[in-house]
Amino acid sequence: MNKRITLKDIARETGVHVSTVSRALDPKRDTPLSDDVLLRIRETAQKLGYRPNRVASSLRTQRTMTIGVMIPDITNMIFPPIVRGIESVMEPLGYASMIVNTDSQRGREQRLVEILQDRGVDGIIHTAVLLEDPTIVRAAEGGLPVVTLNRKIEGTRIPYVINDETAGIDAAFSLLHTKGHRRIAHLAGPRNLSTGQLRLDAFRTAATSRGMDLDSLTIVEAEQFDEADGRRATAEILRRDPRTTAILCANDRLALGTIDHLRSAGLSCPEDISVTGFNDMPFLDMIPPRLTTVRIQQFEAGAVAARHMAAILLGNGDDVPIETILPVQLIERDSVAAPRKA
Repeated sequence: MNKRITLKDIARETGVHVSTVSRALDPKRDTPLSDDVLLRIRETAQKLGYRPNRVASSLRTQRTMTIGVMIPDITNMIFPPIVRGIESVMEPLGYASMIVNTDSQRGREQRLVEILQDRGVDGIIHTAVLLEDPTIVRAAEGGLPVVTLNRKIEGTRIPYVINDETAGIDAAFSLLHTKGHRRIAHLAGPRNLSTGQLRLDAFRTAATSRGMDLDSLTIVEAEQFDEADGRRATAEILRRDPRTTAILCANDRLALGTIDHLRSAGLSCPEDISVTGFNDMPFLDMIPPRLTTVRIQQFEAGAVAARHMAAILLGNGDDVPIETILPVQLIERDSVAAPRKA
């Protein structure tokens, strides 16, 4: 059995003190060591096959060098870039990510928060949080660093990173309105999620600011942000108002379900009904009709949340803002046209 390489082995090989080796190999520590010494120690560590003893380190520092990353739907293509953004910041600091999937189920989410705590994670970046989430709030109040991403928890001081939901919905509504649509329906997201509630509020604001009567507009709430609920909710929209000429969807997966239902009902997009989404998932520009949508920052959103988490872990939590709102961009493609003449 091969002997585990230790800091003492590297110190003996390089002729420096063990504490010098420790400083040189600590990714979180600024060190006054010269570049030559740093390079010599790190090359020797690599040559000898040195691997840090995380168990011993965690006992000494009370840290496991892991963070939990909670996502609501592992099949949603917006989350891989977000996770990559998180890793781009945390990995160079020596942290590994433990990724868990909640399926947007409250009970499952509660269990996973507890599991991550039991595993001793140093913090949690939570992209699946509900508007009211007592489990993660209790964890944060108990001292566990928490940052939420894409969503926020109402009534807390937990830092959150979200997109400019109001500007995104207003831009999509403005496009439809400018094209001549007046019977604009909203396929809203679940109201127990901040994204669903914020985008619904933004839709109402966009309509009233243009002098439209909210009572004349059809709004149907999805239970999940997925294609199946997009199909179901679209059928309900058309049942309530067969004269609908445009459907503004709260995310891209709902929009894809909408287009699929229109097709099965013998309607075409955008000739019969225009459709918009939100998020700009990968590959939307390759699926006809190419979806007009609101592009959010995905990789950068993950990186921003991770920088907030890193600041908290390094003792600079007072510098982290409670609210960070990232800009969005309307991407015009093929799914929007002027309403067909009556």
